[in-house]
Amino acid sequence: MAREFELCPGRRVGGDQPCFIIAEIGQNHQGDLDIAKRMIRMVKDCGADCAKFQKSELEYKFNKKALERPYTSKHSWGKTYGEHKRHLEFSHDQYRELKKYAEEIGIFFTASGMDEMAVEFLHELDVPFFKVGSGDTNNFPYLENTAKKGRPMVISSGMQSMNTMHQVYQIVKPINPNFCFLQCTSAYPLQPEDVNLRVISAYQSAFPDIPIGYSGHETGIAISVAAVAMGAKVLERHVTLDKTWKGSDHQASLEPNELAELVKAIRTVEKAMGSPVKQLLPCEMACNEKLGKSVVAKVAIPEGAILTLDMLTVKVGEPKGFPPECIFDLVGQKVKKNIEEDETITEQVVENHVKKVKC
Repeated sequence: MAREFELCPGRRVGGDQPCFIIAEIGQNHQGDLDIAKRMIRMVKDCGADCAKFQKSELEYKFNKKALERPYTSKHSWGKTYGEHKRHLEFSHDQYRELKKYAEEIGIFFTASGMDEMAVEFLHELDVPFFKVGSGDTNNFPYLENTAKKGRPMVISSGMQSMNTMHQVYQIVKPINPNFCFLQCTSAYPLQPEDVNLRVISAYQSAFPDIPIGYSGHETGIAISVAAVAMGAKVLERHVTLDKTWKGSDHQASLEPNELAELVKAIRTVEKAMGSPVKQLLPCEMACNEKLGKSVVAKVAIPEGAILTLDMLTVKVGEPKGFPPECIFDLVGQKVKKNIEEDETITEQVVENHVKKVKC
């Protein structure tokens, strides 16, 4: 199994640990602190492990022309892209208030640092781990500096190639061994044919010493549940209070009832994964007693006869006798009493059964 590490205080990921579920609030709070708190409470009530936001220091994430670009989308909160982003961006004090609120209600809190100065602030804020968004996964100086902070890292891989992910691994691993990769496709909403869950298996093979997870932008919960069944140890999904709200992420987000159902389904699947050992289970005993078959006599068999296959058949028998898988081992064995047609073949009627019949 992939190695484990402590992602948050007291909460390990990888190995046989349960999937760590990140509810990505992002900027679906519409720039409203009260809505943000409602969303933190919602994801806590739905059973997610962590409420996550997106933190940017806009002048470090965008150049001037990008911020001055006119933004006429139906999702816009301002005339320029800069005005739009400033409307959605919380201040440092507001982040401190949100983190305090999350701690009060008992859920982990973090954010994607969308630029190096945002990472500096989040480090000061003492978040338990850094989330690296797909847009910075090939930003190698950013990765180096973030890894040097010493906090665990969750790194998404949208828009990247396997070659780039190998480079990311080689950069981060020597500096900070506590990180994981998330398979991700950066499209909103994401169509099933573009999900490529098999990349999870490819990552598990290529990077066997780190946990692998999944960050999904699809609609519904089925694909995310499948990712966990494939071994995703960290799962991230965008969440919203209302998919009809203004904003490009809402449509690819889960509403509260969907998030609650996702968490429930993941925990059910984790239980169902169970043990790799195949054996008769205690819960199967009642069915086995009622319907489990035994070897019975196909014809009357006289005392002293040597059993042949044409003397035997398999039926639900009373009492229970040799199970069906023993039928070939019974061939060639001597019987020590008369057996009537349709009578169960039991241990008591086969000579030296313990030594000669493997079953």
